[in-house]
Amino acid sequence: MTWDEVAPLLWPATVDTLYMTGVATLFTVVLGLPLGVLLVVTERGGLLPAPPVNRALGVVVDIGRSLPFLILMVAIIPFTRLVVGTSIGNAAAIVPLTIGAIPFYARLVEIALREVDPGVLAAADAMGATRREIVGKVLLREARPGLVSGLTVTVIALIGYTAMAGTVGGGGLGNLAVVYGYERFETKVMVGTVALLVVLVLLIQAAGDLVARRLTHR
Repeated sequence: MTWDEVAPLLWPATVDTLYMTGVATLFTVVLGLPLGVLLVVTERGGLLPAPPVNRALGVVVDIGRSLPFLILMVAIIPFTRLVVGTSIGNAAAIVPLTIGAIPFYARLVEIALREVDPGVLAAADAMGATRREIVGKVLLREARPGLVSGLTVTVIALIGYTAMAGTVGGGGLGNLAVVYGYERFETKVMVGTVALLVVLVLLIQAAGDLVARRLTHR
């Protein structure tokens, strides 16, 4: 197989990988960010202290983080079929990608929020800010660099997850590497997919670091 034959295969696979990663990232932020906030505000001494709720959320998050992605993907096949009507393809891969990434990002959000200076929160409270205002205008605002860094790590992890999803019917570069690079022993396809995955990770990391630095300076 020549490089001229490999190139047309790489582009659509890359688009599929970016599509799965992008959609999964969107759902992860929408669900993982509030979960991370709840882990902080419901702890003892938090803005909305509720230790039983905090412990329950912590257990759920830890269980979600402890499951290897391949096992998780297979275990929730019935749920995936219920949501998207199939267990193979790009749409099906997005379901386990999102479920696997939510607890991962939630913990990173928790870490970022804990790094906010408590004195800033105390000052906002002393000035009469409501709990919602403290969370939205102070806590999340001050934690923006950490939140962006955590999201960068999560997106990179999702790219790795998409590659694993290709081994069990997902699309993207992972599927291309398995079908052509592994099963058909096409070394050039394998090299091309690995190179593209490395480039994607480097670009995302650079973009995330740039945004985080700019937010830190502000």
